[in-house]
Amino acid sequence: MCVVAFSMIRILFLFGILGLATAQAARPNILFIFSDDHAQHAISAYGSKVNQTPHLDRLAKDGARFTNSFVTNSICTPSRATLLTGQYSHLNGVPVFNRLDGGRDNVAKHLQKGGYHTGMIGKWHLGSDPAGFDRWIVLPGQGAYWNPQFLLPGKKKLNIEGHCTDITTDLGIEWLKTRPQDKPFFLMLHQKAPHRAWEPATRHIEMFKDKVISEPETLWDDYATRPTALPINEQTVARDLTRRDLKLTPPADLKGPALQKWMNEKPMELEVDGKLLTGKELVKWKYQKYMRDYLACVQGVDDGVGKVLDYLDAAGLAENTIVIYSADNGWYLGDLGLYDKRFMYEPGLHVPLLVRGPGVKKGSVPDQFVANIDLAPTFLDLAGLPVPDSMQGRSIAPLLRGESPKDWRTNFYYRYYHDPGHHNTMAHLGVRTATHKLIHYWKQDAYELFDLTADPNEQRNLLHSQSDAQNPAIAAKFTELKSELARLKQQYKDTDDLYADPATWPAGSADGPWDAYQATGTKSVSEAIQVTVHQ
Repeated sequence: MCVVAFSMIRILFLFGILGLATAQAARPNILFIFSDDHAQHAISAYGSKVNQTPHLDRLAKDGARFTNSFVTNSICTPSRATLLTGQYSHLNGVPVFNRLDGGRDNVAKHLQKGGYHTGMIGKWHLGSDPAGFDRWIVLPGQGAYWNPQFLLPGKKKLNIEGHCTDITTDLGIEWLKTRPQDKPFFLMLHQKAPHRAWEPATRHIEMFKDKVISEPETLWDDYATRPTALPINEQTVARDLTRRDLKLTPPADLKGPALQKWMNEKPMELEVDGKLLTGKELVKWKYQKYMRDYLACVQGVDDGVGKVLDYLDAAGLAENTIVIYSADNGWYLGDLGLYDKRFMYEPGLHVPLLVRGPGVKKGSVPDQFVANIDLAPTFLDLAGLPVPDSMQGRSIAPLLRGESPKDWRTNFYYRYYHDPGHHNTMAHLGVRTATHKLIHYWKQDAYELFDLTADPNEQRNLLHSQSDAQNPAIAAKFTELKSELARLKQQYKDTDDLYADPATWPAGSADGPWDAYQATGTKSVSEAIQVTVHQ
């Protein structure tokens, strides 16, 4: 009798182990691919008029393409902090380009504790070493496009020869090849591209060198109804692209500070092919040069996505891997006469969000409002792990399944702090609804109100003219949105206006210094990943 009982216990124990192993295997892998400054409207699946992105389109075709995906604070470092913490900038302590406290809670720590093998590769740009990752290799600060240096655990750094986009892609694939086979994985694969100064691989320069890029409707925007911030901004195609941005060749005798001064100047006349360009002709030339380089960088990102997707197919991983693609910020492709991001106007507010994998409704186009605060909760929900109350976002998993929760948000809160910053961008906050947008430049106590249905390009501020502002319907909408803005500030615990004063911005930089890291020479991709394995 004892022998039979012992045998039964042994069988049940073995079934328990098998059950655990099956449950562990059933949990999806999560591959998050992140690019830097990729405009939603520079993806052909989103209807791009300027380029084709066949591999990103594969994600859209085989999964979900979100049309209303927003960023809470449209600059690099704050967006990345929100990605990890699921919190707005005023709660995670990163309102500008300051250092993220590595001791803070983040989504990778939860996934790591929950049994996932976690990795971070590429552009980090948070100042502190990555925390919560089993293996990581990241660029210092912004990083370099060519022959980039990488930081590793143990305060080490190394160089890898080649183009950063290709290297980051290959590092990601090598990480996947060398991962433990008995755990699901969570990999954050972050590209530097297409960040300024737009230095594409040679093959992509060749692809775009003769292309004529169509101009946006608002390239020649005169900002007539928006006099508060746009006329004095310093991120215009016409006035603010530098000689470095335009890839102009400096005089051979310039060295040191004199060379840097020359590269950073913003030319208002140029000789091109023996012809002196000024005024509108020069702006048109600048736009073409900027866009060719930018789109060539995007093409490198798209190639990398294709290479990773092909590897997942070849390795038999595609079936149980959720692939998510997004970008840290929106971007202006000459829209409103601008490049860069920052402003809450539509091109800077929208980010791409494409998701493919098990449980994702194929070919779906969710139009609900989602944001980067939602990504960390989503990663945890997809992994079957609880979402901490500290995260302010909400898992989008129901939307991925094709559901339409009745209590989903119908408006969105935005806040930008970095004033004057790199481009003399005035600090502002605002609310966006399905039909309207209210922007408040709080230092000037100036408002802009737009009807996005009638005016999707945001050319007519309804509060600019006295006759518009006194229109009863517009006045009522203004009152309604101011009330909604106040409610959202309350909901997201931003009533104290923390960091509204630059004197209160946290110390520490996302851009180094990196002197404490010991150089270990130039390595191959496989050698670099091997170093992370040995940590």
